Amino acid sequence: MPPANVQIFGTRKCPDTRKAERFFKERRVSFQVIDLGQKGPSAGELRKIANAVAGVENLIDREGKRYLERGLKYAAPTGPRIEQALLDDPLLLRTPIVRAGDRATVGFVPQIWTTWL
Repeated sequence: MPPANVQIFGTRKCPDTRKAERFFKERRVSFQVIDLGQKGPSAGELRKIANAVAGVENLIDREGKRYLERGLKYAAPTGPRIEQALLDDPLLLRTPIVRAGDRATVGFVPQIWTTWL
């Protein structure tokens, strides 16, 4: 049975986010898209996602333009500072983040999503 509440956190410009949307659309799984340019996850959602992907460090996009623009490359935030940075600026998140209940993934990983179906 397909997951009931699939959420895809990403941006319209992100090609992997569009591929994730297409993956679920092709399999007729309903999903909700959350545009990180408009709204980020709440603190509770962020913690649940971080627990599912083995830590908040796996959520921050250290290679992204936004990370460099904010000077975080040299500040090298860890732990609670990363969580606060992600809450303050959701565009620092790696995308797409796909969440279904207690499960979550970061990046384009159709092999994992297939096991959810």
